[in-house]
Amino acid sequence: MAKDINDPQSVTAFIQNLEPDFAKLIEAIRQLILSTDPEVGEQIKWNSPSFFYQGEMKAFNAKEYKRDIVVVNIRKGIALLVFPTGAIIEDQTGLLEGDYTDGRRLASFKNMKDIEDKGPALQQVIRHWLAKVEK
Repeated sequence: MAKDINDPQSVTAFIQNLEPDFAKLIEAIRQLILSTDPEVGEQIKWNSPSFFYQGEMKAFNAKEYKRDIVVVNIRKGIALLVFPTGAIIEDQTGLLEGDYTDGRRLASFKNMKDIEDKGPALQQVIRHWLAKVEK
C-alpha cells in the first residue's frame, strides 16, 4: 500500500511559496482532485504537486507509473495537469488534450472560471482513471 508516501504537508508548503492569486488556483485544483475519491493521495513528485492512487494494486513495473493519476505542472500563469497514463481514460468530457506516444494526456487551468467550468469534467476523468486501476 502507498499510504506512506502521502505527504500533504509538502504540497501545502509548495503552494504557499507560489504567488498568492496563483496559489489560490492551485489550491482549488488540489481540493477538487482530493475530493474526488478518498483513495487519492498527494505528494511532491517531479518537483510538482502530484496525485496518486494510494490503495492496494497488483504488482507492476514502477516505470509504468500506474499509481500516478495527475501531476500539476506549474507554467507561467497556467496549471498544466499532466496525466502520465491518460491514454487509458475514455474521456467523454473533452477535457484531455494531446495524443503523446508515451500515453500522456493534458488539461490546462488558467483561472478560477476554468475551475468552475472544467471542475466536474476533471473529477469525471479522475473517476474513469480510478476505475481502470488493477486491484
